[in-house]
Amino acid sequence: MKQILPQEVEQQLKEGRALSIIDVREYEEVAQGKIPGARHIPLGQLLERMNEIDKNEEHILVCRSGNRSGMACQLLESYGYRVVNMTGGMLEWTGEIER
Repeated sequence: MKQILPQEVEQQLKEGRALSIIDVREYEEVAQGKIPGARHIPLGQLLERMNEIDKNEEHILVCRSGNRSGMACQLLESYGYRVVNMTGGMLEWTGEIER
């Protein structure tokens, strides 16, 4: 599974790169703030909402610590999606957040 550090994601966003970021945390966690522009699809809804995810694009998956996003990566990879796990999750995110 491909991985990326939160600092790398932040740097790419600062450089103006268009990233597809999917936050797989629960609603109450996302309410406390998420990476600007990230799409929220809770892990428990991922299977039923896969049709919302573009298979031709690479997606960075985010959760609180990197564990759930790792599970989400494995699931999506098994269906042929190109995904990257943001290790450390939001616990290590130091960039801007949106509420």
